[in-house]
Amino acid sequence: MKANELIKELNILYPEAQCELNYHRDYELLLATVLSAQCTDKRVNMVTAELFSKYDIFSLAQAKQKDIEKIIYPVGTYTKKSAYIIAIAQSLVRDYQGHVPNDRKYLESLPGVGRKTCNVVLANLYNVPTIAVDTHVARVAKRLKLAKPTDDVLKIEHKLMKFLPKESWSKVHHQLVLFGRYICKSQKPDCAHCPFNCSFKEKK
Repeated sequence: MKANELIKELNILYPEAQCELNYHRDYELLLATVLSAQCTDKRVNMVTAELFSKYDIFSLAQAKQKDIEKIIYPVGTYTKKSAYIIAIAQSLVRDYQGHVPNDRKYLESLPGVGRKTCNVVLANLYNVPTIAVDTHVARVAKRLKLAKPTDDVLKIEHKLMKFLPKESWSKVHHQLVLFGRYICKSQKPDCAHCPFNCSFKEKK
């Protein structure tokens, strides 16, 4: 498969692909992405609707962990994630007056913020060309043989960056997420609506 062929089909399927997490402020995207680990965007959006209506970045920095836990309980691992949220808020307030900087090194130093989360934030807030590899992107890349079954997320990211033109990275990331979420699903993939004649489809 060639890059232009992949991009063409994804543009047909998802011409307006964008982040499905709801946010209005820069820190809301960062915190929502942290909450999305091992959780659906739909559930995160339900939780953050309440969380961000009750707290801003400054009140989050002073919040009691138990209060945050009660709100974010549905997203799973809520004890750890509530601690992350408060710690991130405290760092942003202390270091950047509550704003999220365009600074990969700083963002990845925050608790609960890994490379994937950082890539999502930089791409959506600052238009930095990135490819965030989550479980959907990883699965699709392997099924389309753009990565090996044994590749880890960092290796997959590098292979996709090499395969795709840089100006397409951020959009294709969103498109691959949607493709993996709604068509190339982990269980019962919708191969009938898949435009790619991948080996996984042939085995089915």
